[in-house]
Amino acid sequence: MKYYSFNEYLKNTFGCKVYKIAVNAGFTCPNRDGTLGTRGCIFCSRGGSGDFAESPEKSVFQQIESGKRRVEKKIKDGKYIAYFQAYTNTYAPLEILEEKFTEAINHPDVVAVSVATRPDCLGGETIELLKRLNGIKPVFVELGLQTIHKKTADYIRRGYPLSVYDDAVASLKSAGLNIVTHLIIGLPGETKEDMLKSVEYVCAAKTDGIKLQLLHILKSADLADDYLAGKFEALTLDEYVDIIADCVGIIPKDIVIHRLTGDGAKKDLIAPLWSADKKTVLNRINKAIAALPD
Repeated sequence: MKYYSFNEYLKNTFGCKVYKIAVNAGFTCPNRDGTLGTRGCIFCSRGGSGDFAESPEKSVFQQIESGKRRVEKKIKDGKYIAYFQAYTNTYAPLEILEEKFTEAINHPDVVAVSVATRPDCLGGETIELLKRLNGIKPVFVELGLQTIHKKTADYIRRGYPLSVYDDAVASLKSAGLNIVTHLIIGLPGETKEDMLKSVEYVCAAKTDGIKLQLLHILKSADLADDYLAGKFEALTLDEYVDIIADCVGIIPKDIVIHRLTGDGAKKDLIAPLWSADKKTVLNRINKAIAALPD
């Protein structure tokens, strides 16, 4: 086994095909409501990373049902993860969080709930709620770290120091929750060594899972202005494959790799355009990983 893939983890854990359904609970983000800023992180689209989620005008149950219908030809007799993806999914009053998450976790075809959030939006009561829900069905908490480097974090307008991530991981670990850390590969100004240091750091912090996300430059993100002004270049396919292979090579085999690349909405994608051919990208990545020493 070169690495522990999310698909393998799901089969081992649930014994069947499991598909993620992106849910939009209608939340916002401290980087958008004026608490920290109004324009979001510099790479973030208007949809707050929820461009593929269902409509927040529907109930959580309705969104799950709609998501099931969209993938019914791909999955037979399988189960689902309700993925609260858009914006910051612990950034709401506790009673609203409990209502939304409970509606998802009680769906008969949902085997787990995944909550994408920021490390600075995880108060004690929220973690206690997630802990209680985790006693019903598994709960994944996905933390948008992106980088460990302060200069880059300031540039992307992340809005919190690395110590906040460390504290969140410690609290979530203490509560017995499964932690998935998001890192972006290809952030402006970072070298391959910088990116590998971020991977090493979150692995040492004992994250349970990791998502490696290619930096996409999207039309609705502020980052597009800097790209179009020539302030940085997007990674080439060869560069990305090389970096990802090196990342996989240093990730311990017990840490689940949830993602090796990512999707940007094709209608909004400015660069890198090669990323739109996801099949080719994944084939190249898997070939490079296969060449890694055991």
